[in-house]
Amino acid sequence: MTRIIRQWFLLVTIALSGLLNLGVAQAGDDITGSKDHPMLQRWPQSFITDYSKQFNAVELAVGKKANGDADRQSKEGMLTSIRYFYDQANQPSALQLLRNYQNAIKAINGKVVYERLPRDGDGGEITLQAAVDGKDVWIQVLPEIYSAPTQSYLLNILEIEGMQQVVSANAMLDEMNKTGLVTLYINFDTGKSELKADGKAVIKEIVGMMKLAPQLKIEVGGHTDNVGQPAANKTLSQARAQTVMKAIVDGGIAANRLTAAGYGQEYPIGDNRTEAGKAKNRRVELVKK
Repeated sequence: MTRIIRQWFLLVTIALSGLLNLGVAQAGDDITGSKDHPMLQRWPQSFITDYSKQFNAVELAVGKKANGDADRQSKEGMLTSIRYFYDQANQPSALQLLRNYQNAIKAINGKVVYERLPRDGDGGEITLQAAVDGKDVWIQVLPEIYSAPTQSYLLNILEIEGMQQVVSANAMLDEMNKTGLVTLYINFDTGKSELKADGKAVIKEIVGMMKLAPQLKIEVGGHTDNVGQPAANKTLSQARAQTVMKAIVDGGIAANRLTAAGYGQEYPIGDNRTEAGKAKNRRVELVKK
């Protein structure tokens, strides 16, 4: 465990002064194979009834729309999902539960991204965010109300690896001259084709490469994994390729030097039976013409 993680663990433990350390006996038995996430502790006298840890996507409220509804986005990464249950009379209120996790994240310079306060029949919801040890960490807390005050709550912790160093324009050009192909991993939200901040940094380097080689013409090819319907994946990959192409043109490169094509899941380079393989298949390829 790195020094940063150790510091985070200590701060969270202090901030959640009401929460229980793992060594203390629980009110019930945790399900087999489950455990607390090392970054956050459970509420006292609660036990785990549902548990999963896998690379997955989760829909998070990241703000509010103009009409007051939650603005929800799908994000993917290593998702730890834990449901805690109470079997004693002294249960926390939904607001008490939310405030404890909010205070814990604020103590490590994290922030509250979204808050929906509890009301009758609704335990509320919070989304928290913090940057720790090179990871973008999102935390969702959902108190579940079956009878007052609460009986359980769902804790989702999504860890997104920090963006990889952007390949430089010179390195891209060297690879293009050697093989005629540059493979890039530009992150898009699930099912969407809008560029994110790290994608814009990649575009800047592509533009730089093409300015270094004024005669170079390329095809921008979009590729996906095999999740979803093939036709939809092809449409999505085409939209992403066109987004990348437009961004390159907006960066000052003549449109007649570029074409865009979407290949969907047709040409995998990784094993779609594994998450690592799927991640390799979600790519953009620049092909020399």
